[in-house]
Amino acid sequence: MPELAETRDGPRDECGVFGIYAPGIGQEVSRLTYFALYALQHRGQESAGIATAPLGGTILAIRDQGLVSQVFDENTLRALVGDLAVGHVRYSTTGSSDWENAQPIVRDDSRALALAHNGNLINAVELHSELRQRGVAFRSTSDSEIIAALLATHPAKRIEDAVADVIPRLRGAYSTVVMAEDKIVAFRDPQGLRPLALGVMPGADEEHPVYCVASESCAFDLVGARYERELEPGEVLTIDSDGVHSRIVPGNGRRAFCVFEYIYFARPDSLMGGQRLQVARARMGEILWRESPVDADLVIAVPDSGNAAARGLARASGLPQDDGFIKNRYVARTFIQPGQRLRKQGLRLKFNPLPEVVGGKRLIVVDDSIVRGNTTRQIVQMLREAGAAEIHLRISAPPITHPCHYGIDMSTHEEMIAYGRTVPEIAAEIGADSLHYISLEGVYEAIRGERATHCDACFTGDYPLAGSEDAAGKDAFERVDLPMVRS
Repeated sequence: MPELAETRDGPRDECGVFGIYAPGIGQEVSRLTYFALYALQHRGQESAGIATAPLGGTILAIRDQGLVSQVFDENTLRALVGDLAVGHVRYSTTGSSDWENAQPIVRDDSRALALAHNGNLINAVELHSELRQRGVAFRSTSDSEIIAALLATHPAKRIEDAVADVIPRLRGAYSTVVMAEDKIVAFRDPQGLRPLALGVMPGADEEHPVYCVASESCAFDLVGARYERELEPGEVLTIDSDGVHSRIVPGNGRRAFCVFEYIYFARPDSLMGGQRLQVARARMGEILWRESPVDADLVIAVPDSGNAAARGLARASGLPQDDGFIKNRYVARTFIQPGQRLRKQGLRLKFNPLPEVVGGKRLIVVDDSIVRGNTTRQIVQMLREAGAAEIHLRISAPPITHPCHYGIDMSTHEEMIAYGRTVPEIAAEIGADSLHYISLEGVYEAIRGERATHCDACFTGDYPLAGSEDAAGKDAFERVDLPMVRS
């Protein structure tokens, strides 16, 4: 991951997956998959990959480190021919950022398959050890290959039966798409921790529509598909020549969809829980004003993460809103590292404040989250230097105080500025005149959801799966001597 792209203070993104079954439509599935991944790029910027196969043919995959537009060009897409495909964009949560951990993962054991996974297994070490004792070799240090290996070595004749048998053995978050045996199979963990949705587009004729699955509905919009529905927790969805088939694998415990998807991860134009996230985030801003009004002159957002909530807060308060920062939208597209002189400029490589807008003003500065506090501290300092009279931070997420073990790179208490500190202490630490985080009740009011069906463990420490605190860290398989098969 390029250093310049690591300027966000919020949680690191996770992964995005896409799958399509599209024989006979006269379009290249690799090109559709490319554009779907382009729409999902916000979910992971470390690596990207696409695997395709013709019906009854061999799987071909291209994957590499970098953004979608850096990994693929016209020549690579032309090489990826077929009738079905799976794609992936990655930010690592288990396994390092090496090429071997890029997805889709391709295996050819008892069956050939390509797999793309969003989430994190909390029993990865246990399953990895069991597979190695059976003589199964690995090419990566990612927990995603554990799922692939379990399915590729499973004796069931049909891949969907193998999936149904394997799901009860997996603990954690896994929204997964698999291409095998002339079909696409998508499945979601029984808690429904990570998103996964079904879309449909016109096919070769009215009787044979093309179905696809994606982490977010914004991928459907870009490729011309219609959003159908979210997959249910524990659902195994099979797409083949007979259409779409579904079964539910029951699990223990409650539904626990990640509430942070509403606040931060998903694109604002995506649909989740039956609502457009841009609208829900604007409601968070309205609730922030209701919970913490303050005398101020101007509302500004930390772009782009705070945009929707800032608009909602400005609308509720009646205060004017303006752009306090200009964002360099191309800074994450280069792998050229800044020299020491430029590193001293820090966040100015991405954000540049406007003294003519913020100078002399009492500002309400809106952002979606604070994890480490380093970027927020720099933002406050830049606004001070630009002449801001007062800086009142309003955050549309509650204080993040606990690690996530389900696919977000927030793994230790020590990196969290809110852990062990009061809100006034955090405000003093980052140099703000005041600080208010939205309440957890305010979040659920904004998303029109209930705590009983969501995971908010990063705010509360209330993990929906027992044993989550004992989950292995991101580098679990790098810390021990594990024999690997290197490709």
